[in-house]
Formats: sequence, structure tokens, C-alpha cells
Amino acid sequence: MHGRLSVDARPKGQLGSWSILLISLCSLTSLLDSCRAERTNVGLIFENTNPDLEKIFHLAIEKANEQNEELNLHGVAVAIEPNNAFEASKKLCKMLRQHLVAVFGPSTNMAARHALSICDAKELPFLDTRWDFGAQLPTINLHPHPAQVGVAIKDLVTALGWESFTIIYESGEYLATVNELLKMYGTTGPTITLRRYDLDLNGNYRNVLRRIRNAEDKSFVVVGSLDTLPELFKQVQQVGLLTSSYRYIIGNLDWQTMDLEPYQHADSNITGLRLVSPVNEQVLEVAKALYESEEPFQNVSCPLTNSMALIYDGIQLLAETYKHVNFRPITLSCGDDSAWDKGYTLVNYMKSLSLNGLTGQIHFDYEGLRTDFQLEVIELGVSGMQQIGQWSSADGFEMNRPAPAHTLEPDMRSLMNKSFVVVTAISEPYGMLKETADKMEGNAQFEGFGIELIDELSKKLGFTYTFYLQPDNKYGGIDPKTGEWNGMLREIIDHRADMGITDLTMTSERESGVDFTIPFMNLGIAILFRKPMKEPPKLFSFMSPFSGEVWLWLGLAYMGVSISMFVLGRMSPAEWDNPYPCIEEPTELENQFSFANCLWFSIGALLQQGSELAPKAFSTRAVASSWWFFTLILVSSYTANLAAFLTVESLVTPIEDAEDLSENKGGVNYGAKNGGSTFTFFKDAKYPTYQKMYEFMKDNPQYMTNSNQEGVDRVENSNYAFLMESTTIEYITERRCTLTQVGALLDEKGYGIAMRKNWPYRDVLSQAILEMQEQGLLTKMKTKWWKEKRGGGACSDAGDEGGALALEISNLGGVYLVLGVGAAFGVLVSVLEMLLGVKERSTENKEEVDSDASSLGFANLGGVYLVMFVGSCFASIYGLINCVLSSYWTARENKVNFKDELLDELRFIIQCSGNTKAVKYPKNSGSSSNSNASSKSKGSSLSVDTLPEDPSDADVEAVRERRANHAKK
Repeated sequence: MHGRLSVDARPKGQLGSWSILLISLCSLTSLLDSCRAERTNVGLIFENTNPDLEKIFHLAIEKANEQNEELNLHGVAVAIEPNNAFEASKKLCKMLRQHLVAVFGPSTNMAARHALSICDAKELPFLDTRWDFGAQLPTINLHPHPAQVGVAIKDLVTALGWESFTIIYESGEYLATVNELLKMYGTTGPTITLRRYDLDLNGNYRNVLRRIRNAEDKSFVVVGSLDTLPELFKQVQQVGLLTSSYRYIIGNLDWQTMDLEPYQHADSNITGLRLVSPVNEQVLEVAKALYESEEPFQNVSCPLTNSMALIYDGIQLLAETYKHVNFRPITLSCGDDSAWDKGYTLVNYMKSLSLNGLTGQIHFDYEGLRTDFQLEVIELGVSGMQQIGQWSSADGFEMNRPAPAHTLEPDMRSLMNKSFVVVTAISEPYGMLKETADKMEGNAQFEGFGIELIDELSKKLGFTYTFYLQPDNKYGGIDPKTGEWNGMLREIIDHRADMGITDLTMTSERESGVDFTIPFMNLGIAILFRKPMKEPPKLFSFMSPFSGEVWLWLGLAYMGVSISMFVLGRMSPAEWDNPYPCIEEPTELENQFSFANCLWFSIGALLQQGSELAPKAFSTRAVASSWWFFTLILVSSYTANLAAFLTVESLVTPIEDAEDLSENKGGVNYGAKNGGSTFTFFKDAKYPTYQKMYEFMKDNPQYMTNSNQEGVDRVENSNYAFLMESTTIEYITERRCTLTQVGALLDEKGYGIAMRKNWPYRDVLSQAILEMQEQGLLTKMKTKWWKEKRGGGACSDAGDEGGALALEISNLGGVYLVLGVGAAFGVLVSVLEMLLGVKERSTENKEEVDSDASSLGFANLGGVYLVMFVGSCFASIYGLINCVLSSYWTARENKVNFKDELLDELRFIIQCSGNTKAVKYPKNSGSSSNSNASSKSKGSSLSVDTLPEDPSDADVEAVRERRANHAKK
């Protein structure tokens, strides 16, 4: 072992070694004096959520320096965020420059592992206080080894005679602790059930606990961290698992530091283990100095945690080590390979020592683990925490239960023939006055869910009761001005009433003044608002089946196809026809695809009506086919989407959830009941949205109400939303059909029966309520008072009419408008045609439809446009090739230059005017004409100056005159 001093610190050394010791001490005197003149720095990395760790760290160093004047320990403490490994590593690297001799690591696993790896690389002693299975050099883990804690739990289960039980654990890392329990009976013994309670549901363990409650086991071993155990036991109590039928063993050694006062009056047997005894004189002395109080352990709990006690013991162990050895520390850096060659030697020496500290006798085994320790076995009772025995590694569990004190409490817990005063408040449907013309007094004048609940409990448990109304109808809370309780809770605290029942929410503030039974109803805060209004149809709603983008591209496609037909018609020789079949050698040819005709052809195909025009060239037919396919898909899509837009009506609501409400969307104001639990929820909330809502309600008191009824009336009569419990909203919406709940629940809570603190009958009432829940009686009562009594169910049958709805003029007004405008335009054009002599022109129709269905976007119909575009491109390429080949063959047959012929043809096409062209190379008179019959094109003309003489010249001249006149028109 390198760097080990030759000093033997053990008190049992042989007498022959004294001379060697004296010589060694004399030779090292000057070195020790110079080292101790300097400060010995000790590092601590702690979570900023637990500042007590730093306090006890400095307190331990102060005590150690007082006990040894030559020792000059100095603490260097840094705070980190919990589980922030990066921050822990960064701050530890800075601390290494300060000549540290040891580091106390953080208590969270991720940060501790990173700090340990750095100390391991630098061979710096690392003192750990965590529950850790993997302790290794240079670590000194002061915490009792978890495997031995598992043995202690097994011995306790065996001593208590448990056969079948359930292990309730937080996460997988705790399974190693209960490994001994799992091997108790093998495969043939009683069943041991495993239940993991932390399922990453934001601290909601109720689903798991309900499954445990419905199982047969009544004995439970609970292992988990101190971060989750308080909330777990709170929910255990809520679901009814803390009655006399159940018993628990808690496997966390810090269990006694929890606030156990709410559970000390439960009938359940709760047993635990503790390492730090509050009755130990040394522990009591340290606690008084730490908390500066003569009575540091108040109520039931002990605030001194294992981590705090182990840090204190670790400093004492380090101080004891430096009584015998004193190594000079060096400056270390994370940026190089430097290491302290005395670190492992110091660790080994510390592990060889024994010390009596706050956590008992500290002794390490040959592996450097703390496996030899002693635990107190404690039990939670009415009088507080009580020691019933002890466990040690050598002797196991030894029962030492004190004699039970004589008490009359078991007899007092019976409610038979007892009489109670119950305070209530008027709140539908929990407490109401009966609607009757007869004068009624006493209990007979009241009815409601809460009234019936007390009546059922009285029949079940045998007590009598007397109701009276709370004068100011306030439920109760702490007055912020006076700091005093008010309302129903003040009546209970002052013993004027034994119980209080209404829609009284269980909150932490109210639990500090009174006790509650388990919840008889679970609920949450929700938003009451008017139902969405039907949006009136728009005049041009028939255009809604397509989005504006689709309509725009449709217009562009229409114009593009029309222009393509016009250009390709001029380029394709097949589209130039003999205007008159009787003339075999015409001087001019006619084209049916004028620009107006192309527009008419495209609109006819789009509206599925067709036209008298028929393309003959392959290129124009390709464009026409692409356009027809495009219009087929487009019109089919429009027709399919049109039905939904005509039959579905749009519902409009300005708010959807609390986020919208906090931003006052749609000008909606909101509020809650003054002094109620709903307002308190927003006051104490940490969520930014809820904090913003609280600031709004605090700054606008005019929107707050004195009762729920006032808030409901405001919602009906103004643009206002009211925040209240979801069960009350259910009751209201069953009767007021214009109101509804908006959004999801904002929280989860319950209603309970209030009673004064430490009332002996609370558990009996809770057990009775739990039995009523299991029997379905509470559900039956809720159905009765919500959906049957006092006008309930009025809105259940109010729904939309079945079948298709008749379309009104408001749905189709735009179509009629288009029809009227089109007709008027047609009349105007007709008059202009009559005056100007222009042939009839086609007009465009427009149709619009509106509905709630989503509009078809360009993404839905992009493929159709692609098909049309590809077809047009193909036709354009074909038309161009056809034009070039036609010019080539014409130039070859007539023996002219091909380039000149092609340029002449392109110049004519580019002119984009005129629907006829001259025949440049007439055929021989003997050749037969292959001209096709001309199409009935509008507005075309022909001159026949070069026709041969014929006896029918007069007829031909007449034809020419008619065509000339036709062209002028």
C-alpha cells in the first residue's frame, strides 16, 4: 500500500512497538506541525433543495475543531440543482484546486455518480451517504448496505408472522432491497405480489392503489424514496387503505422524518425502521444546535434525516483519522492526469477505524461496506412514534413492545346511539330546502345529496343527527385580514357543530384546521360557458368546397389550356380546313380554334356540357383529353365535397380551454366564487396560465361572485365564463340546456365530510363511505339528484334532429345571385348583339357553398393538375414536331428552302391574329382534293380569286359575297 504512514493508531498495539512509535513521532513532529498550520479543506456538494445539509456540515466541522485544537478543518460547500450531473462535475473541478482531502457527494444518483468518477480518477476520498449497492474505491459509503436492510425487513416479516403480502416499490432500483423477501418461500409457498406505484403519472398513484385495495392481501411492504412516500401515503389514505384491516412495514430509514400526524389516528398498523434515534443524547444535542431550539423534535416527526446524520458522522470519522495521520493535500485539476497518491491510503485507514456517531456504531467490513449496524423498530400509534424492538446484524429482530396504556378510545369509536350536530349550506344539489307549501322544521325541511348521505350513514352506524344552516352560507377558510377561520369550518373548530357537509372541497389549507373523511365524490375545476352558437351561412358559401388556392389554380389552368388549344390549333396543319367543300383548290384555309372558341371549348368541358367544337389534330386532342380528365376529377371532387358543406352547420365558440380563457379570446371575461376553494386553487397554483388567471381575477373583482348561482346567471346573460367544480357543472347542464362545460378538468380533488381535528369517529365514517362506494349506493344517489330530481334530465333528450336537414334560402342564396347576375348579363349581351351584330357569347357560371367540412386544398388535387400539365406538355411537343415536319415536307415538295419555309410558318403563328391563311402552293387542277368538311366555325372567311372559269360563276360570286359579309361581321 503506497504512501501509508508507519503509525499504528490501534489502541491494542503491543508494548514492544512503543519505542518505534516514539522515534517515528519525534522524526515527524516538524512535518506534522507545518502541515497542521495549514487549513485542511473538506468539500461538500449538496442539492439546493436541502440547505440543512450545508448547515450540519459546517456544524460538524466546528464541533470537530473544538474537540481537537490542533485540527484545522475547513469546509468548502457548493450547491447544485438536483440530479444535475454537469453542474456537479463543473463545480467539483473548481473545488479540486483548493487542496481537498475528501469530498462529500450529493444525494441524488446521477450527480453522485459523476462526482464519484472524477474522485476515482484523482484518487480523492469520496464519502457517500446514499442508498447505494455499488460502493467501491475511493468511496466510503456511510449508509447501511441496502442488502442488509433487506435482511432486516425479512426478519421483521418473519417475526410478525406474515405469510402472504404485497411489496409496493417505487422503481426497479429498490427490488434489490426486497430480494431476500422474494426468496423467502420459494415456488411452493404463499404468493408474494409485486406492485410498482410510480408509473410516471405525475405523482398519481391512485390507480395502482385501487387495484391493491381490490386484491386479497392486507399486509404490505413499502420501499421507496422520501420524495414519493409522503404523497403515496396521502393517496393511500384517500382510497381507504389505512383502516384496521391493513398493516404496513416501511423499508425507508428516513420514514420517521415525514409528517406522520395525519396517519397517527388511523387504525392501520404501520411499522418502520430507523437508524437515527431522537432519544439519543448525542442526536438531541446536535439537533438543538442545528435548529436552535430546546425542543427540536415536535409533533410526531424527527426532521434529522439519515443524510444529515451521516455527513456529521463522516466529518467525525475524518477528524479521527487526522488525529493519527496527516497527509499534505495537493492541487488537482480535471484537465490533466494528476492524482493524489495518498488518497487510497487515507480511505483504507478510515475504513479500519470504528466510531460511535449519530447513526450508531460505525464499522466497515473487509469489503469496506457498512454491514454491521443496529436499527430501531418503531410503530406509529395514537400517541406518536413508539419503539417496539430493535434489529442488529448479529442478533436479528428482538421484540420489546411496551405494555399497552389503558384507554377508553376503542369504546369511544362506536357511533351507536350517539347524537351529532351537522352544519350545512344551501348549495344545489348537496343541501336544499324542500319545495313544499307546508311549513316544515328540523331535519324534515332539508333534502339533497349531502342530506341523504348523512341519513344513510346514520342508518348504517346507528347515530342520530340534527341539521342547521350556516348563517352566512360560507364554507370556510382562513380570513387573509384577520388570520381567523370563518364559515362552516369555524363552527366545527369552535365545537358548535360536530360535522359539516356540502360541496366542501378537501384542501391542504382546510386540512390544517379540520379533518376530513375519505372523499365521497371526486371532481375537478372546470369552465362553465354557453354552448357554441351556429354560424350563419355566408352568401357565397358554395365556393367553400375548394380553397382559394385551388380556385386560383383552376383559373390559371383554364386560361392555360385555352391558350394551348389556340396555339396548337394554329401550329397543327390538320386543324386548317377547306372552308367550302365544293372548292377543290381554295386560296385560303380556315381554323375553327379562334381564341373565343378555345375559351368556349374549355368552359364547356369544365361545366360538363361540351361544345360543337371537336379537335382533329393529335396535339389538340391530347390537350383536350388531359383537360377532360382534369375536369372529370375536379368536378367529382367538388360534387362530393359539396354535400357536406350544404348539410353540416358550423358551430362557433370563442374559447376551447383555459389557455384561451386566460388570453380573453373573444372578449370573454371570467371569475370564480369569492373565498372558495376554486379561487384558492388559482392563488396557490404554480402553472403560468393559472397564475395569469389569478392575477386577472384579483385585478378585476367585479367579475367575482358571492355564490355559484350568481356566476351561472352571468354566464347565461353575458359574455362570461365561470370557474367551478365539475360535478356542479354536471348538475347545471342537466337543467340549463344553453350551458356546457368547456375543456378538460384543471385539477383533481374531492369532497369530504369535515370534522374537528383528531375526532375519534373519522375512520369509522370513512370506512362506511368506502363501503357505500363499493356497493354502488353513492352512484345511485348521484343519478337520483343529478338526473331525476328538481328538473334533472331536461337536456338529455335535446339533440339534433335526425336525418338530412332541409336547405334554406340562406344556404343557396349565392347560387340564386349567380343565376340572376348571369341572366341579367345575358340580357345585356343580347341587347349588345342585337345592336352590334355580334354572335352569342357564352358566359361563366359561379357556384359557392359553405359548410363545416374542410376545404379541398391544392395538395388534395395536385395530381390532377399534374396530369393536365403533362398532357399539355406532350401535346405542345407533338404540335411543334408536327409543324416542323409539315414545313419540311412542304419545302421538299415545292423545292424551296426549308429554313425560309419554317420561319414563314413561325411568323404566321406568332402573329396570333386572323383565323385564315393563304394557300402558298396550290395543287394541280387534275389532282383530287383531300380537304375535309369544314367545321361550323364562327367568324371565318375565304377569298377564291384564282378559281377557274365555270358556268356557275354567278353562284360562286354569291357565295363569296356572303362570306365576305360574314367576315366583316
